[in-house]
Amino acid sequence: FKNTPQGDLMLHFDFPENWKASDQRAGMIFFFGGGWKAGTVEQFLPQAEYFATRGLVTIRADYRVLSKHGTTPDIAVEDAKSAMRWLRSHAADYGIDPAKIIGSGGSAGGHLAASTLLVDGFDAKTDDLTISSKPNALVLFNPALNLSKNDKPREIVDADGHDLRVTLSPTTYLKKRTVPTIIFFGSADGLKAHGDEFLKLATDFGGRCEEWVAEGQSHGFFNQQPWTSATVIEADRFLTSLGYLTGVPTIVGVPKAVLKAQVSNEK
Repeated sequence: FKNTPQGDLMLHFDFPENWKASDQRAGMIFFFGGGWKAGTVEQFLPQAEYFATRGLVTIRADYRVLSKHGTTPDIAVEDAKSAMRWLRSHAADYGIDPAKIIGSGGSAGGHLAASTLLVDGFDAKTDDLTISSKPNALVLFNPALNLSKNDKPREIVDADGHDLRVTLSPTTYLKKRTVPTIIFFGSADGLKAHGDEFLKLATDFGGRCEEWVAEGQSHGFFNQQPWTSATVIEADRFLTSLGYLTGVPTIVGVPKAVLKAQVSNEK
């Protein structure tokens, strides 16, 4: 989807059974985590494969990171916006309704998904800015949302060393109604305060936002079972409530105690 000085960036698709290019399905794009420094598109393969079985076209997006490309977080945001614009402009080729694109990701990837909706600027010079980078819904796994809370400014700078903690924070721009959003956090995750703040602000402005909290779990909990399945089930229910899916989640075998032990905050 993008040619860069550090190499080509790719999108990886999973299609539902009986998919046709003429379909008008919802699409779900995932951005991997890794602190804008590392990571792989394989992270969200289980979620992508599952939601494809439920009828979505799913996409896992690559983007530039420090360890592989020598780039800074602002470049990752630029790439995420490019991916969203490319997907929306080519939706008709992949059986996707361009008005039903779900942004998703974990940790830094969750930050990128939220940034495609909220963060101003940081657009690639080669992007067609008449095409929106904004998703129509968000499914975020322990995302970094307010980078100003990071007490290590050297970690969130551009190539010239400028501090980007405020201008790269989705929460900074949360001044009006946002799209329907569900956020997953572990109660022992230091970033959970980001979700609490986002939930309050989003709902104060009249948006639909839910925060699903796994008691006693730390950052990245959703990468391990039974939490991978538990969070997918809850995301499935959320997307069904928006009309992006029909029916009930098809995952089985998750202990009822795991599902019941969680706290879901919706305002």
